Amino acid sequence: MPSAGLRSYVEAIPGTPLPHGILGASCTTITDVTEDRIHELNGVEWLALGCCPVRDWPDPCNEESPGEESPGSPAQKEFCRPTTEHAAPITVYAGSECSTLGWTYAEARAHAEATMALGEQHALEAAFWRTKLAMDAVDLTPAQGPVSVAQGVAALEGCLAASYGGIGTLHVPAGAAALLGCCNVLREDPVSGALRTLAGNCAIIGAGYSAAGPGNIPAEPGTAWLYITGPLVIRRGPVDTIPDQAGASVNYRTNDRKVLVERTYVVGTTCTVCAIQVVTYD
Repeated sequence: MPSAGLRSYVEAIPGTPLPHGILGASCTTITDVTEDRIHELNGVEWLALGCCPVRDWPDPCNEESPGEESPGSPAQKEFCRPTTEHAAPITVYAGSECSTLGWTYAEARAHAEATMALGEQHALEAAFWRTKLAMDAVDLTPAQGPVSVAQGVAALEGCLAASYGGIGTLHVPAGAAALLGCCNVLREDPVSGALRTLAGNCAIIGAGYSAAGPGNIPAEPGTAWLYITGPLVIRRGPVDTIPDQAGASVNYRTNDRKVLVERTYVVGTTCTVCAIQVVTYD
C-alpha cells in the first residue's frame, strides 16, 4: 500500500455524449449555420409540409348512383391551407471559474470548452423538452391511467400517422430507455446505427429529457412520459468563448478568472406533438 502523501495531479477523465441523443446524426438533420446565414439563429419560420392530408378521388364511372349530387355537379375536392410553423433559439452555455493562482487562461478556456462539448447535448435536450415537447403535446393517456411502454409507443405512432405521412421521431428519457428493448420495441439499424421502431420511426434517447408531462407537470412515481414528433431539423451556431483574451477574464478585486462558452441552436419539428404516460415498473 502506497504511503500517504500529496495527491498527484492527472488529466481529467474524458467523457462521451450518449450516442442516440438529440445531436446524434442518426435521427436529426444538423446544419452548422455559416456567417452569411447567421440571422437564422434568431429563430426561423416555414410553411408546414406533410401536415395536409392527401385524399383519394373516386372514379365516377364506378359509381352506381350519383347519390344526392345533381348530374353534372360532382363532389368538390378539398383544399388545405398550410400553416406557418416556427422554432425559437436555444442558447446553452458552460462557465469555468477559478483562482488565477495556478490556473492559466488557456487552462480555464480548455476546461470550459471541454465541459461544453460533453454537456451541450444534455442541455439542449432539457430545453427542447421543456419549451417545445411539454408545451405543445396532445395527451393520449387514457382515462384509466398510464399504459405499458409498448402500448404507449403504439399509441404515439398512431397519433403521428394520423397527421403526418413521413418518418417521425420518438423522444424517450434515458431512465425509460431499457424498457423499450425488452419487447423489441426498438431495434438498431445495422447501417445507420439509428434506433427504429417496426414502423420505421427513429428514437432519441435523451439524458436531458425529463419525465415531466404536458405543461411540465412532474410524472408520478413509477411512470414516465414519452413523446413523438415529426422529423427534427437543427441549426447549430458556432461556439463562442468569452472573453477571447486572458486579461479580460480576470476580476482583479477577487483575483478570480471566469471563462464562458456558449452556443445557440434552433430546433425545428413539424405537425403534431403527441405524448403519453407509461408505467416504468409493475
